[in-house]
Formats: sequence, C-alpha cells, structure tokens
Amino acid sequence: MTTGTGPERTIGQLVADATHDVQGIVRSEIALAKAEVSAGAKVMGKGAALLGAAAFVGLLGLIFLFHTIARVIAVWLPVWAGYGITTLLLLIVAGVLGLMGKKSLEKAKPAPSRAIAEAQQTIATLKS
Repeated sequence: MTTGTGPERTIGQLVADATHDVQGIVRSEIALAKAEVSAGAKVMGKGAALLGAAAFVGLLGLIFLFHTIARVIAVWLPVWAGYGITTLLLLIVAGVLGLMGKKSLEKAKPAPSRAIAEAQQTIATLKS
C-alpha cells in the first residue's frame, strides 16, 4: 500500500541507505575511539614525564646520599678511604643485583610454549 507521498523505494535503495548509515556509525565510533585514545595518551605521556623526573631527582638524591656516607666515613679514615669504601659497597651491590638479574633471565622462557603446543595440536587435528 502506498500512502501517496511519493514513489516507493526499491530494496536496493534501502540497502544502500542502510549501508551508508552503518558506515557513518562505524566512522563515528572510530572517531570517538581515536579521541579517547588521544586524551589517554596525553595523560599517560604527562605521567611518564613526571615519573622520569622523579627518577632523575631520586638518582641525584642517591648520589648525595653516597657522597654523605663517604664523608661520614672520612671522619675516622682518610677521605680517599671513605670514597673507596663507598665505591666498593656500591660495586658489590651492583654485582649482586647483576647476578640476580642474570639468574632470573636464565629462568625465563621467552617462547610462548603453551601457544606453540596449542598451535601444533590444532595443526595435527586439522591434518587428521
């Protein structure tokens, strides 16, 4: 039944309109996602910069702490001995941390063994 307002639209025209509308919705959703990600990236960038600045200031604090330790030791020993002892302690800590890191890396399994096993099982299942 026609209402008399104009010619009826064909199915092709209706499908074309629906496709156009869906494309518009998808484009709008993509634009919204881009805007959200962009805003989130700006906040994350600011946070990363602040963390970097905190790490730098913390490193400066450690340098002054070790300098202070060396000067305190120098109250009882010569200055060179205070700095030597502090340096030796730092090198020992660095060595221990390095060995712990090496041991941890040796335990790590970088290959995704479970994913590889699943893929091999899937291939075997498909072949049979």
